Amino acid sequence: MVKTPSEKWQEGISSYRKKCQKILLVSHSIRYVGLINEYGRTMTGIIKPDTKIFLKSESARNEFFLISTLLSMRRSNDHAIGNLDFAIFKHNKVTLIAFLRKGYIYYISVNKDVPQDSLSKIISKIRKLI
Repeated sequence: MVKTPSEKWQEGISSYRKKCQKILLVSHSIRYVGLINEYGRTMTGIIKPDTKIFLKSESARNEFFLISTLLSMRRSNDHAIGNLDFAIFKHNKVTLIAFLRKGYIYYISVNKDVPQDSLSKIISKIRKLI
C-alpha cells in the first residue's frame, strides 16, 4: 500500500520525536529538546518532567523564530567558512545549544550550572544521535 503524504509526514515527525526522547536521556541536566523548522515552527518537543518553564508560549515562538532566522542566515556563509555544527547561547538561567541538521534545528536547553567539560560531553553524545 502506498503511503499518503500525511502518513509520510507523521512517520517523519515520529522519528524526530524519538530522537528528541533519546537526546533528553543523554543527561539529567537537559531541560528541553525540540525540533524547529527554518521558520521557527516547533515540529516536536519534549520538556523534562518537573522542569520550571521560563518562556511562555508566545515568547517561546519568538525565541524559536529568532534562532531559526539566525542560523538560516548563517548558511549563506557556509561556502566561505564551512558548515555550522552547533551554536551555544549562554544565559543567566540556562544554556541553549542549537544544532542545524538537514534544514531543521535541534534546540536543547541545559541547566546553567553544567561545567564546560560536562557540556562538551553532552554535545558529543548528542552529535552521535542526530
